Amino acid sequence: MALSASSTAAASLSAKSSLQGQSIFSAKTHQPSLSLLPAKPTRPISAVHAAEPAKNPVVAEKAAAVKPPQPAGKWTVDSWKSKKALQLPEYPNKEDLESVLKTIEAFPPIVFAGEARSLEERLADAAMGKAFLLQGGDCAESFKEFNANNIRDTFRVLLQMSVVLMFGGQVPVVKVGRMAGQFAKPRSDSFEEKNGVKLPSYRGDNINGDSFDEKSRIPDPQRMIRAYCQAAATLNLLRAFATGGYAAMQRVTQWNLDFTQHSEQGDRYRELAHRVDEALGFMAAAGLTVDHPIMTTTEFWTSHECLLLPYEASLTREDSTSGLYYDCSAHMIWVGERTRQLDGAHVEFLRGVANPLGIKVSDKMDPNELVKLIEILNPQNKAGRITIITRMGAENMRVKLPHLIRAVRRAGQIVTWVSDPMHGNTIKAPCGLKTRPFDAIRAEVRAFFDVHEQEGSHPGGVHLEMTGQNVTECIGGSRTVTFDDLSSRYHTHCDPRLNASQSLELAFIIAERLRKRRIGSQQPSLLSPLSPLGL
Repeated sequence: MALSASSTAAASLSAKSSLQGQSIFSAKTHQPSLSLLPAKPTRPISAVHAAEPAKNPVVAEKAAAVKPPQPAGKWTVDSWKSKKALQLPEYPNKEDLESVLKTIEAFPPIVFAGEARSLEERLADAAMGKAFLLQGGDCAESFKEFNANNIRDTFRVLLQMSVVLMFGGQVPVVKVGRMAGQFAKPRSDSFEEKNGVKLPSYRGDNINGDSFDEKSRIPDPQRMIRAYCQAAATLNLLRAFATGGYAAMQRVTQWNLDFTQHSEQGDRYRELAHRVDEALGFMAAAGLTVDHPIMTTTEFWTSHECLLLPYEASLTREDSTSGLYYDCSAHMIWVGERTRQLDGAHVEFLRGVANPLGIKVSDKMDPNELVKLIEILNPQNKAGRITIITRMGAENMRVKLPHLIRAVRRAGQIVTWVSDPMHGNTIKAPCGLKTRPFDAIRAEVRAFFDVHEQEGSHPGGVHLEMTGQNVTECIGGSRTVTFDDLSSRYHTHCDPRLNASQSLELAFIIAERLRKRRIGSQQPSLLSPLSPLGL
């Protein structure tokens, strides 16, 4: 089962609130330091990409000729092995590797095909502007920090953020965690050097260890079995939280984390939570049940980057009801910037699995190449199948994203556009640690919404590296984290994450944009007849 939905009810519930008055989302501005031939479009794309005409249409811009992908051979679970595979480790003991992969092949699936299909339906709604994707979690999960409290705290912050977004946008929020499988990380260099010693790079706990010694850095296949067990246990706990009453809307006031109690974001969240409580009280007084499963449970899905192909292939199963293959390691998987080559092994594997797929896109992506990649991965042009996750920094976003949107629109392709404001904004602090300025993250989110408003397309969601822990890894935010603060609680194994307070602050910023977009779309045209009055 997918981890049942209070989102629709909460969105409806928020419409009955007193949001018509002063917005609780506005905040003071802080300045802290399967054939491969391309499918012919069978429906007008305006229903998906353009709720209104582009404000700055480019009449003279013409598409360069896009050469359709060449028909490929028959797909199999192992056909990726005939392609060039980047970012894969070299295991010294091949026999041990094969033994581990056979063991994993015999393990039960972590997720089920029906759950992935349900997520695809929700993502199709986000593509049409009828829902909003909230995707977040660790940069890279670790074996050391695996415990119930960390899982609960991240889940709780995602619940808080989803309530804020639902209240502002009055649309269902599709909650997807970077959890229960987000271990492997691509590296820009295969080796790293310290004090004259050169060792293989750390690639994630499911591949090798992060300690800088020769033994830890040797890829160990047995780590895949531990990763499987941790992912299964994490998802088991998430299911319990999502369906066991913890995520009930009646608990909305109890989700605040202790360290956000005495903060501006905590105060704003409590105000919103009390308004939700009042709406629930009204429903109960009117005789409307608040004990329905839609109010006591929530849908929650998992996702990770499809990087370690031997592991992903070992967990790929044929669905008995549809005959399609699903990668049962997660509900949604994505291909990264470093592994999205059209003729590469990762794209070959992904074209054959029926999961919803993400494509990470930087400012380096050529619009015509993006169209070709979508054609390969979604030849039937199925809504909800492809999510484009843009990560390019605010300035590049304003320059590059419009061209990508126009190219995809011209090709008649249906995609969900999502902003990853994290990866394009990583800098090195004076102390040597990697960090991300909150101001830059906020600027990229605003640029994302501005471009979609300009192009008449739908901003479908946000993809964040964040945690429920009280870490000091990203600088800025209303509870200002400075360069000097970084070393006090810098726990990440890879890239810096937003802490709970920063995540909630960003949710309020996004909610305000969703609210303005909603109110703007409800303004009657001066040329249209007046709508009839009603309650």
